[in-house]
Amino acid sequence: MIEIDDLADVPHHLDVVAERIWTAWWRDKGHGIERITTPLRESLERRSIPFTLVAHRNGTFCGTVSVIASDVAERPELTPWIAALWIEPDLRRRGLGAALLHHAVRRAAGFGTAQLYLYASDERRAFYEGRGWRALGIPAPEPEMTILTLAVA
Repeated sequence: MIEIDDLADVPHHLDVVAERIWTAWWRDKGHGIERITTPLRESLERRSIPFTLVAHRNGTFCGTVSVIASDVAERPELTPWIAALWIEPDLRRRGLGAALLHHAVRRAAGFGTAQLYLYASDERRAFYEGRGWRALGIPAPEPEMTILTLAVA
């Protein structure tokens, strides 16, 4: 059975979470892994936001998602954001991404969040729209990307 916990409850997964996020989105842009490890360590402080969730089974990392203050520097007024949803390749298309997303949305709502945002590639947009997310209708700073929103209240 796959469990979903706060990274603060399973801190031994911090290094693998950082490595997956860095490899998927930051390494090829020339950033060091500390760009990820530093904010992830903030997740360990158990404040409301930011937080990171980890899916794991029998001690093995399966996936992750974070809720952060901002994912698009050009839009600081939009907050908070779902970020870095990652599922291990051999576990994809089995509902784990949807489960992590659902847990993140519920937890953010529990902290009083009424609206969430995320930044998705056109390739991934349908996944989120199938779960109630809608395009915000403002230009995204990168081509082939869309800013999506979800009312959680």
